[in-house]
Amino acid sequence: MKALMGQEYEALAKSYEEKRTQGLRINTLKIDVNSFLRINPFHLESVPWCPEGFYYEEGDRPGKHPYHEAGLYYIQEPSAMAVGTILDPKPGDRVLDLCAAPGGKSTHIAAMLQGKGLLVSNEIHPVRAKILSQNVERMGIRNCIVTNEEPQHLAQRFIAYFDKILVDAPCSGEGMFRKDPDACQEWSMENVAACAVRQIEILSFAAKMLRPQGQLVYSTCTFSPDENERVIEQFLREHKELSLVKVKAYEGFESGRVEWTAEGSQSLKKALRLWPHRLRGEGHFLAVLEKHDGELPKKNKGKVKSLDKNSMQDYFDFGKNYLQQVPEGTFIQFGENLYDLPELEVSLEQLRVLRPGWHLGTLKKNRFEPSHALALSLNASEARQIISLPAESKEMNAYLKGETIEANGMDGWNLVCVEGYSIGWGKLVKSILKNHYPKGLRW
Repeated sequence: MKALMGQEYEALAKSYEEKRTQGLRINTLKIDVNSFLRINPFHLESVPWCPEGFYYEEGDRPGKHPYHEAGLYYIQEPSAMAVGTILDPKPGDRVLDLCAAPGGKSTHIAAMLQGKGLLVSNEIHPVRAKILSQNVERMGIRNCIVTNEEPQHLAQRFIAYFDKILVDAPCSGEGMFRKDPDACQEWSMENVAACAVRQIEILSFAAKMLRPQGQLVYSTCTFSPDENERVIEQFLREHKELSLVKVKAYEGFESGRVEWTAEGSQSLKKALRLWPHRLRGEGHFLAVLEKHDGELPKKNKGKVKSLDKNSMQDYFDFGKNYLQQVPEGTFIQFGENLYDLPELEVSLEQLRVLRPGWHLGTLKKNRFEPSHALALSLNASEARQIISLPAESKEMNAYLKGETIEANGMDGWNLVCVEGYSIGWGKLVKSILKNHYPKGLRW
């Protein structure tokens, strides 16, 4: 980096002596920015390139607050927030996040879709895919399918299908050295070279899944030209159907470094670099590619057949008793689990699917038990019975620990809320709330 950057290297090196920046992004699926700022207990300052993004101070602990468990925000590194802003999905779009764990960018995309359209969030590593699925649940997302697949398997199924694709590629992580010291120990030139090969391969499969006039965002958290400008240069040489698109650069963003490429392609100036010595954030690289030619989407094969409503009577009874309106849709069942599948014209058979849509609950013998995902996706106004607790109360703390609490209300299922925002279920019996907060999430 010293050889590449010359005199500027000193400023980059000095930035690593400073404390890393920390940020959270408000989840606009559950709360708008102004409403959150009215109840906000932290010291926040706006992130310029993300309207929902804010820096918080080191003394704040947003990860240990009931608002976090309610999915009111996602803790996300500020530079990473630029990816969702640049991708700019619109409600109704079909979007693929191909390397999605732990879910920061997927949950940002979902908030921008506002429940309309389709999000497929994929992660190849099974353990990380489970974390991704948990974050999708926490943020109350209804229209997301979580898969644990190789990119080539998805490319065989979703031919020219998506309007927007994000490839937040696995990389050498140089931009995260300040945030994650372990990344320094794992770094090597051999790993940089291996990452570049894998990145080209992933991009090639992503290109097959992008529809004509669709856009693909390639991002990394590394400084390495081998994984950034040179990857894009090689990819475009091999894929004439795509080209770079110039997008808005915010203050502190820099153009791609043409002088670091093999062929000196001037179009690489349309890429963006985020440097820790130029802005309040870690290192990132972004390139937006548009597909102007290629295979057209295949005609749809018809919608998935929904479950027979007669077999779901317990679900509909629950909905009539405890919800203002019973969610309708394409219902599918995995074991005892009932899901509402987003609008989809592609079969999920023989794909590894962790979450095939909105998890509504479990169909047990002669009863329906609502899921935590259903609770977190509901607004208080959508439930017939709610128990709202103050964020700093002993009752809220007890609830998050899985304890029973005393509460006033109607017997039966109650949507438990923190300051009016859903956080889980409880079942009230004679003023005693039986706790249904998931055991794996308890404080």
